[in-house]
Amino acid sequence: MKVLRIIANIEAPDITPARRFYQDILGLQVMMNHGWITTFGADRPMTVQVSVASQGGSGTSVPDLSIEVDDLDAAFEAFTAAGFPIEYGPADEPWGVRRFYVRDPFGKLVNILAHT
Repeated sequence: MKVLRIIANIEAPDITPARRFYQDILGLQVMMNHGWITTFGADRPMTVQVSVASQGGSGTSVPDLSIEVDDLDAAFEAFTAAGFPIEYGPADEPWGVRRFYVRDPFGKLVNILAHT
């Protein structure tokens, strides 16, 4: 047996605000939409990981999701301009990433990061 895919599921009473956060800003595509569930993804391979943590590092809370981007400053500017609350950073971390925490429209804490 081998794992073929890992999917993060976020409960939300109204899924429409997800498009602004995950599609418009992060650039993910709508891979499936049944009205009651929308799946965002990409048509290119991505690394998938499952992390289990007792803290988020540097004394922060454990984020619900971590999303690696190629341009952290552009992501930070886009989320800030869109009015999404930044809860931490941007910060250069001692383990070799630059990151910030932002809340998605459903209150999930999302760690946006880039390796330095």
